Amino acid sequence: MIDTHKTSHQPASALAVFIGTIDAALPQTQCTRCGYPDCRHYAQAIAQGEAAINQCPPGGQEGVLRLAAITGQPALPLNPDNGLEAVRVVARIDENWCIGCTLCIKACPTDAILGANKRMHTIIADACTGCELCLPVCPVDCIELDNASGEATGWAAWSPAQADEARQRYQKHQQRLDRAYRPKDPSPVAPAAITAQAAQATAVSAAASQNTAASKAKLAVPATADKKAILAAILAKAKQQQGGNHSS
Repeated sequence: MIDTHKTSHQPASALAVFIGTIDAALPQTQCTRCGYPDCRHYAQAIAQGEAAINQCPPGGQEGVLRLAAITGQPALPLNPDNGLEAVRVVARIDENWCIGCTLCIKACPTDAILGANKRMHTIIADACTGCELCLPVCPVDCIELDNASGEATGWAAWSPAQADEARQRYQKHQQRLDRAYRPKDPSPVAPAAITAQAAQATAVSAAASQNTAASKAKLAVPATADKKAILAAILAKAKQQQGGNHSS
């Protein structure tokens, strides 16, 4: 039996494998009903002993049994606080009422909704996981849920192949968001451009120095002339005084 309360002390590689095994047993609807942002985070919480194994309504009781076999924990009944086991549903947009607000597109974890701003939206049924995250964000309530599994519920209504595809679509969705919100680095400058910029800066600096020197020279000329004029006046006055003294 695996003691999940000790898994956080496992080597990082062993813990990562354990998390991956748990994640593979989840239906990958990314519905967040478990209380975590996605299936992977829920798997991580289970592996680290921070979450129970009965918090996934899409997986149903069969999902609880699978997690119990992996973790060694007892198979508890599905926690009703997280939702009830039900048939698999697929969202459908009433295109007559859609206003093209794009809010449902942003909410969809698998990019299963096509459309553009102020344009009619539509849902790719094969890519929809039935997560229902598009329902609360629609301002005109134009999204409905259709039964896609008859009477089958939980894992009986959802195949491993569908779960794998949903996981891949969600990963691509996350990568797209990372690219969209990643800060853009300044464009790299080629070495030749750097050399040209440096040469230009040197030329500008030299020109500025020359202008400054010329300005100082222009300012110095009148100052020197004034000094000479003053000295000449003093000498002339002194000679005049000397001449007056001799005549007296």
